[in-house]
Amino acid sequence: MKIAILGAGAWGSALAASFSSRHSVCLWARDRADAESLASTRRSRYLPEIPLPDSIRVEASLESAIRDAQLIVVATATSGLRETLKAVSAFEVAPELAWACKGFERGTSRLPHEVVAEVLPRATHVGALSGPSFALEVARGQPTAIVFASKDAAFATATSAALNGERLRIYSSTDVAGVELGGAVKNVIAIAAGIADGLGLGRNARAALVTRGLAEIVRLGVALGGTRETFMGLTGLGDLVLTCTGDLSRNREVGVRLASGKTLEVILGELGHVAEGVQSAQPVRDLARARSIDMPITDAICAVLFEGRVPADAVRQLLARDPKAE
Repeated sequence: MKIAILGAGAWGSALAASFSSRHSVCLWARDRADAESLASTRRSRYLPEIPLPDSIRVEASLESAIRDAQLIVVATATSGLRETLKAVSAFEVAPELAWACKGFERGTSRLPHEVVAEVLPRATHVGALSGPSFALEVARGQPTAIVFASKDAAFATATSAALNGERLRIYSSTDVAGVELGGAVKNVIAIAAGIADGLGLGRNARAALVTRGLAEIVRLGVALGGTRETFMGLTGLGDLVLTCTGDLSRNREVGVRLASGKTLEVILGELGHVAEGVQSAQPVRDLARARSIDMPITDAICAVLFEGRVPADAVRQLLARDPKAE
């Protein structure tokens, strides 16, 4: 299969490296200087540890990148999804489409599949690629399992089978909304887990946050059309556990640094990467409040991120909640 991966950040580069062993891959970088550097050095500044396989073609021209592609994979941040899709729509191409971004679009609070439906309303063979996956480990070829979800069951099955490999296992799903919500809300819970870890509250506290965080994800996800089974799988529980416990988790790291007393502005500047949980927290809270869904962890994280609440006070507030049946 000929695959065009749009976005040469950590995740796009990792997917390109993984897919290149069994497919013809073109990696598009929006910035021409980045594309030229990547083509010559074969090293991404986002994943400097991993050499890009020689078989991957690097392009700065979007038209050249997608001209003969059978599958386009948009691997930008969610904030860049709409712009990238609009650029693709300007060309006379009609390939199948996947997106590998998580969270809500800033300003509209749309999930990725909603953005795709707005920009490419006639596209039918489309779907979301998501799951518990650190880019560095995927690029290294370490075993990983993710999900490809499309409302078209046949397309979901065929695409997951085509992309599936020995080291990157890809399962299929038709629950696009559930897959995307799991991938968005878990980042908010990971900030809470990072705060707990940063405050030295221990593994018991982390386990409690992960478990009660999953309950929040399920309540909201089912209310918005996702299936309970999805949230017990890779893109729900699996992604939540990885993001709340892994040292490579940017969202968990935001929480750890908040617990140390750093401001959000300083933290985001230090990270130099997108932490989707920061952008997702308010949309998640708004969706929950509109449906009268109780999400205390999400409320506490919003208070810390945007209302100046001290992280330790937010945790105390969560622990002081009245007990109730699980």
